[in-house]
Parts: sequence; C-alpha cells; structure tokens
Amino acid sequence: MEREPAVSGRFYPSDPADLAREVRAYLAPSPGAGRAPAASRPALGVVAPHAGYVYSGAVAGATFARVEVPDRVVLLCPNHTGSGARVAAWPGGSWRMPLGPVPVNVEMTGEIVAAGLATPDREAHRREHALEVELPFLQVRNPAVSIAALCVGHLPFARCREIGEGLARVARRHGALLVASSDMSHHLPAAVAREKDGMAIERMLALDPQGLHEVVTREEISMCGFVPATILLVAAIAEGARAAELVRYATSGDVTGDPGSVVGYAGLVLS
Repeated sequence: MEREPAVSGRFYPSDPADLAREVRAYLAPSPGAGRAPAASRPALGVVAPHAGYVYSGAVAGATFARVEVPDRVVLLCPNHTGSGARVAAWPGGSWRMPLGPVPVNVEMTGEIVAAGLATPDREAHRREHALEVELPFLQVRNPAVSIAALCVGHLPFARCREIGEGLARVARRHGALLVASSDMSHHLPAAVAREKDGMAIERMLALDPQGLHEVVTREEISMCGFVPATILLVAAIAEGARAAELVRYATSGDVTGDPGSVVGYAGLVLS
C-alpha cells in the first residue's frame, strides 16, 4: 500500500522539477562560505530538522550533504498527531513522493517488528509530516534508497535504550543509515531558544542519550523529536560511534527577521 503525501505543496514543492531544484540548492555549499565544502563520508546517524523548507531546508541540506546515503535508511520521527501505535512501523509498499515512490524495505521493517521494537501501524503516519520531509533529501542523495519508517511517541529512557540497541543490530546487518527527524525549541525568543537548544545539543555532541532525555525533560525543552534522537544516539553508540558533529544551527527568525518567537533547527552527524 502506498502512503500518500501529507504536506506536499505546503512544506516543500509538489512539482518534481521545482522540488529537485530546491533540494539540490540546499545540498550545495553556501555561497561565500570562504572554504571548500567538506566531502561527504559514511556515517552512522543523522539528526535533521523537519519544518517547511523555507525555514529548515538549509540546515537539512547542509547536514545531508555531509554524509553518504546508502541504499537502506532507518528513519525515526516524532508523532505530532498522537494517532496510532506508540512505536509505529509503516509495514510495506512505498511512500508516494513528487520525486517518485520511496520503497519500504520489507526485510528491515520485518526484522524491526519481529524483534518487538515497533508495531505495524499506518495510522500514526498518515498525517505526520516529520518523516516525509526528509525523503526528498534522501532521494536526491541516493535515488535507490529504501526505508524503514518509524513514528515514535513519548517513551521512557529504558524503552529508548531497548529500541536503540535493537535498531543498531538491524542497521549493522543491512548497512543502513539511521536518521532522527527533529526540530528544536518552539515559539520562544531567539536568545532563549538558543540557550535551551544548546543544552540538548551539548548532550548529543557528548554522545549522551540518557543525558539528552533527562535535560529535555527537566528543562522542558520543546524539542519535538528528542525521543527519536535519544534512540538514534543509543543505536549509534552501539554501532561504535565515537564522535558527533553539529553541522549547522539556525532558527526561523533567521528567515523571518523576527527574533520574538522562533523555532530552532539543528543538523548533526554521528560517526
């Protein structure tokens, strides 16, 4: 069964040519950067934002440009709608996108479900935007990409650790990249957002998944995808990650010119 796009034409262009052109522009080096762009390299994990491309596309593009995208990717996103299973795996078929369908890797997804890491469930994904907006970047970087698609609600750290360790085994068997979709603080003054986001980013850079989960909870940081990011950190560490790099941080205020109420966006690579 195909999953129909939920935010095509709103978060990103619905016209294939326009979308491809926009994504390639975000993947290209920033003009006037003053130095050669870093070459893409193999990575274990990526944290990338999921807002409308006008706001977060530059951060997402800079981040995905830094990594080699293999043929298989495990994507984790938060559940903004509250629908469906707590950890929902789209079970098969493909995700219909303007650049063409993205096939669900049934083998990877089946292993994730069989291990008790997720429940087959379409309802959690139907109106969720956070995974969908990552797909055009993956498609442009590797047109042969297939995915396991997981939509995740709130979980205690113990369950995040269990899922992360299990996903590491799946990713290792399949040579898959792990991607966690998350925006950072929401609707705060820019200075406050940067301070709060800095606390969460610091824990991610320290490869400290429990610390990330705890600081976001304790400081009430409105990082919508902190659970997917926590799972990603656990998985990457289990796969042998030794470093995390902050590729880029920005806020919506950088686009709107209004620092009074912004959303934060961060792109990180784990290797």
